[in-house]
Amino acid sequence: MANVVLVDSGGSNIGSLRFALQRLGVDACLTDDAEAIRNADRVILPGVGAADRGMARLRERGLVDTVRGLIQPVLGVCLGMQLLFEHSEEGNTPCLGILPGRLRRFDGATLRVPHMGWNALRIERAASLVGGIKSGDFVYFVHSYAAAVGVETLASCEYGPAFSAVVCSGNFFGMQFHPERSGEVGARLLRNFLDL
Repeated sequence: MANVVLVDSGGSNIGSLRFALQRLGVDACLTDDAEAIRNADRVILPGVGAADRGMARLRERGLVDTVRGLIQPVLGVCLGMQLLFEHSEEGNTPCLGILPGRLRRFDGATLRVPHMGWNALRIERAASLVGGIKSGDFVYFVHSYAAAVGVETLASCEYGPAFSAVVCSGNFFGMQFHPERSGEVGARLLRNFLDL
């Protein structure tokens, strides 16, 4: 069984994410120990909340360079995905810089913010992470900031303009939605990540 760790970045979705992984037969360890994170087979960076607080927590725990240097598959979930990018408008926050691009707030003049609820994915390119997932499959979102569609986008979603819902660059992957709250589609995506 793969050694999976959840980076203890203070996210409030950690309990439900651990339970979703347990349903897939994986007992993921929650840790902020850099050595344990480096030695894991799979690393998940969860997160709910604000980008500035998420990055501050990683800095306080000395984990910024640890995460940037990982060579095994890494999955950012919700805020965890956002932190993989270069910058977030939320708190004018420099992020990890692993993926190119900036997170921008949805236009509150034309859209209800946060974007909350079920929305359909559009597959932009084939990849192992999105294997078995098709355009039109629904997943559950809760977020106010989003990354534009780019070369790293595996799946997008429309809420106003299209934004990145699933991303990949090298060994780093991200899901803007909550796979642990997205039923069978979310479970399939988590299984795909574990099987990479």
